[in-house]
Amino acid sequence: MTNTRDSERVPTAGQVTGEVTVYEPMTILDLSDRGAQVETKFPLHLDSLHEFRLSLGDRSVVVKGRIAHCQIGELQEGGILYRTGIEFVEPSDHAVAAIHAFVEALKFAASAPPAIVEAEIAEE
Repeated sequence: MTNTRDSERVPTAGQVTGEVTVYEPMTILDLSDRGAQVETKFPLHLDSLHEFRLSLGDRSVVVKGRIAHCQIGELQEGGILYRTGIEFVEPSDHAVAAIHAFVEALKFAASAPPAIVEAEIAEE
C-alpha cells in the first residue's frame, strides 16, 4: 500500500487534545430573530458557544449561539430531555433575513382564519 499523505504524521503520546463538532438532532420549541428555545437529549453548558443548523422550511442556515440557560424539561422513558435557551451571536445578514422571514410566515399562518372546505353529506 502506498502512502498518499503530503506530510508525515508524528505521534503525540497523548499530549494533544481536541474537540469535534457533531450535529445532533434537536427540537426547536420557539424561535425569534435573536434566539431560540430548543429541546435536546443532552445538557448544554451555560455561556458556551455552539453552531446550530436550523432547517427553516426549504432554507437552512447555520448560526452561532450562546447558551443562556439549560434545565431539565421532561423526563421520558429512556432518558431526560433538556430545555435550553440560545442567544444568537453575531448572525450573518443572510441568517437574520432567513430566520425573520420564517418567523413572520409562522405568525401569518397562526393568525390566518381556518380554511373553509366545501363538502356535502352523502345520503345513504
